[in-house]
Formats: sequence, C-alpha cells, structure tokens
Amino acid sequence: MTDLTLEEKASLTSGSDTWHTTPIGEAVPALTLSDGPHGLRRQAERGDALGLGDSVPATCFPPAVALGSSWDAHLAHRVGAALAREACALGVDVVLGPGVNIKRSPLCGRNFEYFSEDPHLTGVMGAAVVTGIQSLGVGACVKHFAVNNQETDRMRVSADVDEQSLREIYLPAFERIVREAKPYTVMCSYNRINGVHASQNRWLLTEVLREEWGFDGLVMSDWGAVNDRVAALEAGLDLEMPPTGTDEEIVEAVRSGRLPEAVLDLAAGRLLELVRRVEGRASFEGWDLDAHHELAREAARASAVLLKNDGDVLPLRQGQRVAVVGELARTPATRAAAAPTCCPRGWTTRGRRWDGRPSPRGTGWTGSPTPASRARRWPPRPRPT
Repeated sequence: MTDLTLEEKASLTSGSDTWHTTPIGEAVPALTLSDGPHGLRRQAERGDALGLGDSVPATCFPPAVALGSSWDAHLAHRVGAALAREACALGVDVVLGPGVNIKRSPLCGRNFEYFSEDPHLTGVMGAAVVTGIQSLGVGACVKHFAVNNQETDRMRVSADVDEQSLREIYLPAFERIVREAKPYTVMCSYNRINGVHASQNRWLLTEVLREEWGFDGLVMSDWGAVNDRVAALEAGLDLEMPPTGTDEEIVEAVRSGRLPEAVLDLAAGRLLELVRRVEGRASFEGWDLDAHHELAREAARASAVLLKNDGDVLPLRQGQRVAVVGELARTPATRAAAAPTCCPRGWTTRGRRWDGRPSPRGTGWTGSPTPASRARRWPPRPRPT
C-alpha cells in the first residue's frame, strides 16, 4: 500500500470497465466479475451491463426460485461448485451471486433469483451455494444488501422498515451466510433504507455487516448504485461498479481533508486482499458438459413441487404423451438481464423431444429417458491443424 500513489489507490475503488476491477501495472492484476446467480454470464472483454452482447455459453441451472423449493442444501452446494468449475474455466474470479433477498411482492422483477419468503431457508440455501462456489477458490458475492424486495423506482425508492422487522425478516439470511460461509464479497442494493441509500448507509455496511457480524471481505455496489463516491467510501463501500470516471472526486476529497486517507487505504486494501484470496483459485481447461447438464436436470426435478394430484396424473407412465402449451414451450426463457446463456444442448423447439431427438408425431414427449452420451467438455479443445 505504501508504494501506491494517491491516484492509484483511488483507482482501486472503482472498476476499469463493466466487468473488471482496475489493474495497476504488473503489481495488481484486474479481477474478472461475472453475473451468475444460476449460471455464468461471461461476456467478451469489456462487455455491457445490460447483457445486450453475446455471452460465452455456460450451463443454465434452475434459478434460486426453483432451487429453494428443493429444501436440499447439499444440492445447492453442488450447483455452487459446478458454477465455480465453469468460472475457473472461463477465467472468472468472482461470481455475482447468490441473491438472498426475501420475496415480499410477486411484482418484484428479480424474484426468480431469490430463494424464498423464509429467512431461515434462504440463509441455509444461500450459505450452501456460497461454500460451493468458494470451494475452488472463486469468490462469491452475496446480494443485494439489503431490503431490495421490489424493483419499481429502485434507484430512488426508500424501504422504510423498523429495526425489529429488519432483524427478523430482511437481514437474517445475510447474517447467516456472512457468519457461516464467509463470502469474499457482498453487493449493496440500489434502494434507500429508511431514507439513506444502501451505498451510503454506514449503519448497514459498517456497523452491522463488519462490526457486528464480522465480515472481512469487500463490499461492492450494484451496477450504477453509487450516488456519491466520497459518502459511499466513508460508509464502507469499497468498490464502485461499473466505473463512472469520478476517481478524481476521491483524490480531491483526500487532498482537501474532507476524506481521511486512512478510509481510502481501508477500501483499497480490501481490494488487494480480494486479489490475494482469488490468486489461488483452481484452473481448468473446461468442464464436463453432460455432467453439468445432468446436474441441472437433477436440480430441476428436485425443485418441482406437486400441490395436488387430481386423478393420479403423476407419476407419468412409460410411453405417456404430454403436451406443453404456450410460447415458452417453443422459446424457453433461459435468461433474464442477469442470467446466463445456455450451452447449445438440451433445449428443444416445437415438434422435437426435450432431450433433443425428434418426436415420432411432431409435438410431445414419450417419457423415455435420454440415452447416456459420452462425456463432453466445454469449451471444446481446438482441433489440430
């Protein structure tokens, strides 16, 4: 730290582009971040925050809204470990997930990436995903801290919640994950909490998260959630993502005496510590495509919940045909803005089986199992020339 200039330390508190932290020569490498509550959205270099550009193919696992219904923490851990394997193969240092906000309204646009209405279930499942991701040395990022339970006007809205409700409903999942799974990073939310933006909320980011729960990692912003760089740094936010070209505000605040340089040193030091933590992450050339797809199927099966079985519809009989109706049967929704692109296998258009083989009579599924295929890797090895 003593070898860094003031400007270099300020640069470490914001990214260099949409998905990378800022490097400093050969001394501090850039870290690669990737969306991925249920699969990696690893874009080409630089990329874009809205996901408009193409992503590298990756396995699309069932999202948390499904996985939470499995009540299977071991399964959640395995999914997390598979995400880590793909992250290692694609050069990702930090996976931006899991999301552990509590479901409070069906209108919340990110409910699909949250586990449950229940803080205990959410905490147990979230901790399992985090330990799975970090089992290979990849960092997990628990989000969105906190009370991001609806999306309408999310950049300005204030979630006004008394402390008892915060402690009983909205914070316990985060607390359990921080204490038990020790995530490398936490992401703050867009919204205000009781009138104060999460990115500038010292009570939330420092007093509760660090001093009370013992969090020792890095706090980053949700993409575009920072309104005041200096105030956010003072509150306990270490990294603004993506960059807004405002590092000079930090430099000027230190030089004018408005911001103690020790505060900047803390934030920059946490980024350096994150670099150190992920230095030892595993390295792989690829992953077993078929094994990860089978894990995704297993998770989907475990997540299905039968509410009522009128007429003994289930279990399906061998040879029974099933009609899948609606546009999503023809064009499956495999991604949202923060979701991955699937590997090119397993999805089926109208008139074909779900396992990718033609149906004998057009639409429908016979219920026969997919034959075991040889293990395949992704990314594929280049063919010799």
